[in-house]
Amino acid sequence: MVVPTYNEAANLGWVVGRLRRAEPGVEVLVVDDGSPDGTGALADELAAGDERVHVLHRTSKEGLGAAYLAGFGWALEQGFDVIGEMDADGSHQPEELGRLLVALRDADLVIGSRYVPGGSVVNWPLSRQVLSRGGNLYVRLLLGIGIRDATAGFRLFRRATLEKVDLGSVESAGYVFQTDLATRTLRAGLVVREVPIEFVERVRG
Repeated sequence: MVVPTYNEAANLGWVVGRLRRAEPGVEVLVVDDGSPDGTGALADELAAGDERVHVLHRTSKEGLGAAYLAGFGWALEQGFDVIGEMDADGSHQPEELGRLLVALRDADLVIGSRYVPGGSVVNWPLSRQVLSRGGNLYVRLLLGIGIRDATAGFRLFRRATLEKVDLGSVESAGYVFQTDLATRTLRAGLVVREVPIEFVERVRG
């Protein structure tokens, strides 16, 4: 699982610990963009104590998309067959990763979705939910895709999927990066599945 960080010292150890307990066979790559709060050093400490935790240090904050591309590149070089992504703030619950792993058996990309039946959002004001749902509706109409939560960042890709969508040509950043990768996957003729998750707004950090 690729976990990008910037000033997540209050959350990183907590989230990585939960992930390692929930799915002991999963390896974690922390991609830190030079956090001034010591997140990178904390990640190094976690890696020193657990051979399944790795760290990729970047010197500047260049956006979510760039961090994920760096992490995906590292994972592909290391030979991983399944490559995932999740936030470091606890909004994506590691205990739900098993749902995505099961769904990947007959899919090329699995998205942990807030907006399919069974999905939910905790502690968001109505205004933010409206904005998010409206943005996803706009994306569906604009791009002609059926994904309900195209901006979601809790995902699993097959290695072959990332190889097929031409990561070298991706220039998008932020939430657009998530939409871009999902759309590229569909247009490559691959299978995208959404599974419901409970998205929880950060409580610290």
